[in-house]
Amino acid sequence: MFVLSPSRSILFRPLPKPISHKPPKCSDSAPPFIKENCYHYPFDAANKLNRFGLKPSTRSHGPIQNPNIILDHQITNTSLKARAFAINNEAGTTPHCVVLDIEGTTTPISFVTDVLFPYARDNVRMHLNETYDTVDTKDDIELLRSQVEDDLKTGVVGAVPVPSDDAGKEEVIAALVANVEGMIKADRKITSLKQLQGHIWRTGFEKNEIKGVVYDDVPEALERWHASGVKVYIYSSGSRLAQRLIFGYTNYGDLRKYLCGFFDTRVGNKRETKSYVEIAESLGVDKPSDILFITDVVQEAVAAKAAGLEVIISVRPGNGPLPENHGYDTIKTFTEIPF
Repeated sequence: MFVLSPSRSILFRPLPKPISHKPPKCSDSAPPFIKENCYHYPFDAANKLNRFGLKPSTRSHGPIQNPNIILDHQITNTSLKARAFAINNEAGTTPHCVVLDIEGTTTPISFVTDVLFPYARDNVRMHLNETYDTVDTKDDIELLRSQVEDDLKTGVVGAVPVPSDDAGKEEVIAALVANVEGMIKADRKITSLKQLQGHIWRTGFEKNEIKGVVYDDVPEALERWHASGVKVYIYSSGSRLAQRLIFGYTNYGDLRKYLCGFFDTRVGNKRETKSYVEIAESLGVDKPSDILFITDVVQEAVAAKAAGLEVIISVRPGNGPLPENHGYDTIKTFTEIPF
């Protein structure tokens, strides 16, 4: 048990067990199921509250529950930021995770709409021609065929039948290009399109024709969270390959060393609660509220909150307007997150 003075200095603490204090080692290719444990002394959260000068607000998210800390007064009615995600992590086995959206959260929406999408649209025909017989492209074509068949059945505007391979390479590619252009124009969040886009972008990044863009506050925040043992994941409608490319070839260098895993639409639609339930189960947290999800889309925030995650909405230049009285904490930069 720890005893703190009114100024939050430690008056008494037991001798710590011999544990590692190194931050979790995260690989840029690490799967979502990460086994390393984050270790935090239970008094860290209280010290963070004092260090950032945080005061209780009128919005109640419940008291900090940590039986290993005795304060000179009971902290209640604190906001999401003021709680600073104090971890009830007595045995050092409960992960403390941040899951980040990309567009409008770590990266300007304009980078996606004005750089990535046009690059994929302008290069889809050339990419398919040059890679037609590769394993990746054959898989892309089969996924697109299946998607187009569904689109034709449901009457999706702009869907064009894709002929069989017997029709010849040029006929197949022409149909695929027509469908892909329509999908990009409609900004469809479907796996078949995102997978193909990822393969096209890979060529662009590797040729230095594309450079990933992140906001200026993102690298410092990722480094800070990594150093303090907070595990950071990405959840985006873009493919996991595309996510790794964006963070691997940024204007600040390779940031993948700070990331522990990537989720895409294979885990589910970002506006569906079950997707966040799956993510929470994958990360192995004791409770979903051990995860902070940051997004710029209210519908995604609603879905994540319904799954039990903590949520902050990112308000960046160029993001869409938020509805009034949406009820979520907001930030303009990651520097506003007090941990």
